[in-house]
Amino acid sequence: MKQGAQGSAVTGNPGGSQGRQVPSGVARVPAQGRGADVGRDRGDAAPSARGEQARGEHTHSETPIPRPRPLVQRASVRGQILDALRTALVTGELTPGAVYSAPALGEQFGVSATPVREAMQQLALEGAVEVVPNRGFRVVERGARELAELAEVRALIEVPVMLRLARSVGAERWAELRPLAEATVRAASTGCRATYAESDRTFHRAVLSFCGNEQLVQLADDLHRRAQWPLGSAARPSGWHADLLADAAEHTALLDALIVGDLDVVRSLVGEHFAGVR
Repeated sequence: MKQGAQGSAVTGNPGGSQGRQVPSGVARVPAQGRGADVGRDRGDAAPSARGEQARGEHTHSETPIPRPRPLVQRASVRGQILDALRTALVTGELTPGAVYSAPALGEQFGVSATPVREAMQQLALEGAVEVVPNRGFRVVERGARELAELAEVRALIEVPVMLRLARSVGAERWAELRPLAEATVRAASTGCRATYAESDRTFHRAVLSFCGNEQLVQLADDLHRRAQWPLGSAARPSGWHADLLADAAEHTALLDALIVGDLDVVRSLVGEHFAGVR
């Protein structure tokens, strides 16, 4: 829940076309993915006989061209780019306040600008970046107040649900989440903010999933993701590694209390967990 660690993602001159590296741990898009993507950017498609004749081209003796790859291939490329950019946001390698262009980032990923632009537009909808006309996308600079507001909203959603689940879910079900809680501890020990962010959200999604309300789980996860974006440099706290370790320890303590059914401890822990988010 506390945000702030180091990782590797996009580096270099913001908005430039050279000098940045592909996010660490994210492979360049496979050749077939790039081919499908570039083809769609040019507007390539399987031409019909009518279309060819309209351009004055003869088609009577040509072998029909296979239909384009399913759109799921394109969606896969866009999804990979979106995941990589989200990682870069969490690690801070997409620098708050800096402007990045889709063509320059696309070059780093080995794809055209289109899937990068689409991924950035999704991040704009989520509030992570803002469009800068004729330049690209600026990473939003957030302050401590916004992070506190997100923590408050998350607490309003998650705390009542956790307390209700503490009364209704059996110990054996809670015990199933032990590996996920332990995974957050291991992730925190690495000091990698991106690794911890993913394990943190995974644990919280698993806890909330017992409520059976998928809309609530999705809403809480979206808020959680937003809370993991780093603050602007002026508001960035020190001691982030210790914060991650303390946050992960609260996960295991909470799970212990849920297993034994200690509602007082559960109530205290979930309150502290969200109050300490920063």
